[in-house]
Amino acid sequence: MNMSNIGGMRGFLASSIGVTCAAALCLPLTPPAVASTARPALSAEAATRGETVAGPAVRQGDAESYVPGSTQSMPLAPLTPLARDRVVGAPAEEGLSPRDVRHFSLVGVVWDDPDAELHGRVQVRTRAVDTGTWSGWQDVETHNGEHAADPGSVERTSGRVRGSTAPLWVGESDAVEVRVTAQAVETGAKEGVRGPGSGDPTPPAGTSVVSPLPAGLRLELVDPGEAAPAPDDPGAPRPGSLQAETAETAEALGASAADTAASAANAELAPLGVSEIPALGRAETERELLALRGNELTQEQKAKPYIGPRPRIVTRRGWGANEGWRERQFVYTKKVKAAFVHHTATGSKYWCSQVPSLIRGIYRYHVKSMGWRDIGYNFLVDKCGNIYEGRAGGMAKPVLGAHTLGFNTNSMGIAVLGSYGSTKPTRAAVKAVARLTAWKLGLYGANPRGKTYLKSAGGNLYRKGKNVRLNVISGHRDGYSTECPGLQLYRKLGTARATAARYQGR
Repeated sequence: MNMSNIGGMRGFLASSIGVTCAAALCLPLTPPAVASTARPALSAEAATRGETVAGPAVRQGDAESYVPGSTQSMPLAPLTPLARDRVVGAPAEEGLSPRDVRHFSLVGVVWDDPDAELHGRVQVRTRAVDTGTWSGWQDVETHNGEHAADPGSVERTSGRVRGSTAPLWVGESDAVEVRVTAQAVETGAKEGVRGPGSGDPTPPAGTSVVSPLPAGLRLELVDPGEAAPAPDDPGAPRPGSLQAETAETAEALGASAADTAASAANAELAPLGVSEIPALGRAETERELLALRGNELTQEQKAKPYIGPRPRIVTRRGWGANEGWRERQFVYTKKVKAAFVHHTATGSKYWCSQVPSLIRGIYRYHVKSMGWRDIGYNFLVDKCGNIYEGRAGGMAKPVLGAHTLGFNTNSMGIAVLGSYGSTKPTRAAVKAVARLTAWKLGLYGANPRGKTYLKSAGGNLYRKGKNVRLNVISGHRDGYSTECPGLQLYRKLGTARATAARYQGR
């Protein structure tokens, strides 16, 4: 692969992304400062409890192999004596007391069974590295499987997948406290009846009973690290060097072929190794459509192609994906009939200059902590209106994602970075969703203001095999019972549909 010598990802991102972003009146997209490789001492309490720090490629293991870009994985412990009992009036609670840890920026909680649901409240508080002050308690969204590969798919049944909360971006931190409190639920009308040969009767109907917490709760503290070096970067470690002895570096060295493949999947749009694909005008986009899908278009579509101008999109190379983490093979569906809009629920307190780190954190959490084959979303959008490539396989292609349980086939997932239950999305973010959908849906002849049918693979709203009529641009909650993409973002989807249709010339 003949890539330009970028002399390190930091300068590469600053030059190629920052200039364009500045034109959009937002902060330049430069990666964060390198997380310190120093190993701060764990608190006496943490040492007493036998906490271990996971290395980059393992969940529990050699704490001495720590390098920037890693996950600390810590088992939660009962905070009350009856934490696993179904006892009336005694809420189950697990967590960790305040403790010093290595630097991290993103936090989440995982558990063993991906089909088990966490009914309760997950809260964390963290200590900022720059100020040394503790945050207040922050809620971590428990999304209980609605962002996932479809039931029965190879990705879902791999044996590596875990249940999880959404990840929360907290900024660079070096101490943490967490508590997970189970939710008390009311028993149904049939409860409280003693069956033949049973022991104690279940509590009477209407009694509050604790919903037990899932087994194997673990706190995941993610340090996104630096952007992965390009395979032809002279600063990248070489096999046999002392630098190449850590698991993370060895993994990066083995990722050269995967890096090339991820970039080559977009070869129809841009040269190999670029950090972004540039925006195109309408005429150029229409010519590109004919080159990409001309054999599949009708004469009417060729004469009047309804497609929005291609927007600028930051590639996986641009946000610093380590291609050694994901599975090598790309998986495709037949077409893209619909777009599901999500929010990442990672909180909205981020600078646009931090977004490459934020996406690397989500990517690492999805793959290393949750056991997915790659990041789940096909695209991501930040509040400054920048668009990022998500799951690898080609931005113009129908890549199978893991974003809307039951409706991943023949659709794409777009995640707006942030939490939008009470916070309104920016105009720039909504416009970016419209520009992206106008282009990508236009490649497959879909009308952003139209309706389409998707067959459910199973979920909590629609049975498996049911043909469901949906908006071509839908919110996640349209396919699954969830709060995603947040009420405030969901309310803006009508604007996104109208704007996208206008970009398509409809």
